[in-house]
Amino acid sequence: MNKPNILFLFADDQRFDTIGALSNSRIMTPNMDKLVAAGTAFTHAHIPSGTSAAICMPSRAMLHTGRTLFHIQNEGQEIPPEHTTMGEAFGQAGYRTFGIGKWHNGPSAFSRSFSDGKSIFFGGMWDHWNVPLNHYDPTGTYDNEIPFIHNHRQSNHAMNTHCDYFSAGKHSSELFSQCAVDYIQQYDSEDPFFLYVAYLAPHDPRSMPKKFREMYNPEDIKLPVNFMEEHPFLFGVENIRDETLAPYPRPEAEIKQHIAEYYAMITHLDSEIGRVLEALEQSGKADNTIVVLAGDNGLAVGRHGLMGKQNHYEHSIRVPFVMRGPGVPAGQRRSQFVYLLDIFPTLCELTGTSISESVEGRSLVPVLSQPDAPHRDTLFFAYTDSIRSVKNDRYKLIEYADTRMTQLFDLQEDPSELNNLYGNPEAATLASELRQLLARYRDEWNDRDHRFGQSFWSKVDLEQA
Repeated sequence: MNKPNILFLFADDQRFDTIGALSNSRIMTPNMDKLVAAGTAFTHAHIPSGTSAAICMPSRAMLHTGRTLFHIQNEGQEIPPEHTTMGEAFGQAGYRTFGIGKWHNGPSAFSRSFSDGKSIFFGGMWDHWNVPLNHYDPTGTYDNEIPFIHNHRQSNHAMNTHCDYFSAGKHSSELFSQCAVDYIQQYDSEDPFFLYVAYLAPHDPRSMPKKFREMYNPEDIKLPVNFMEEHPFLFGVENIRDETLAPYPRPEAEIKQHIAEYYAMITHLDSEIGRVLEALEQSGKADNTIVVLAGDNGLAVGRHGLMGKQNHYEHSIRVPFVMRGPGVPAGQRRSQFVYLLDIFPTLCELTGTSISESVEGRSLVPVLSQPDAPHRDTLFFAYTDSIRSVKNDRYKLIEYADTRMTQLFDLQEDPSELNNLYGNPEAATLASELRQLLARYRDEWNDRDHRFGQSFWSKVDLEQA
């Protein structure tokens, strides 16, 4: 049998707990549920946060290069040639590589990663019904540009995005899924394929066909236990675009509306993913295809008084990650800590593809074959020059630079992160141990060598904290 094909389905802003089969009975995701039943779900998948308020840029750069946060360049806007991309590695191994949808890491890296593509969007977000798209250009030049307003930071400023045409009147999830369906149905090569489908959903603006919107009545939405009208303290994200999607203090009715629309976006996305998976089944290639479903970051949507992902609470740093196919056990769940950057070497090992020297992620193949196999015991997170945190199998420590606030949570007893243990005399030793762990990661990940790390650590002294 030939090397297995790879179908990579990547969501935008989908939180880890928004799949019905993974303990969320309030959301309808029948196709994602089928993937969970037929494959292995990694229930503690994370991103290391990001070096940009547009978290998806560094997150996607880490995914596609398998490199850690401070070993990507330019906050992930461009992937340099010396960092082999996932698509590039599979292309060199004889795969036909095809990219669809969102690519937020530079046109040249896209061209290196894919031998072909369709409906390519070079940007972060857009109106789902009128997306500026590009035809595949093997030269990577993508000369046509249009201006748009980029306001992830405190002030709006004009930027350009590449655009050959607009897809007026068709929702982005339907558009990208149809491209994937067409590719699968028309594929006639003996070579294996690497098909990457990067959706814009469920990122705002949250719009979807009426059928899906009507599935969720905002009045029936139950607010999460960690809903807050405002965050307990300021830490510099208050005016970021994501946080301005709802007024302060957060009105309960409006947050319920946001959650209803968020769920509706995911259910619509699930329906479109179902079309792609059905095409794969009908093609006869499903049994020899590794399917990956993952997301680039989480989202608060009212939790802790926040709306976005520029924080280190579980709702923003944890993401969905499910695999199905050859080499992946069915109906399994794994609770080991993983980063998205571990996917690249995992797919390489599953397909017998050489792992590039630039890759720093760790293959999950041992974890797939042995449920109790060790992987990562602790994790490190960093957001710009503002936040640093670490977590082990039970506790998380979060340090904020500008306000000099510290949080310490017992994730086993307090998974919603509502009870800050920092300052309790009985937690002093634990806080000290986690600060030592934070210092080790700071040095191992070259945090202090990065401009954001230099700024953060000039304000935070762990010895005096």
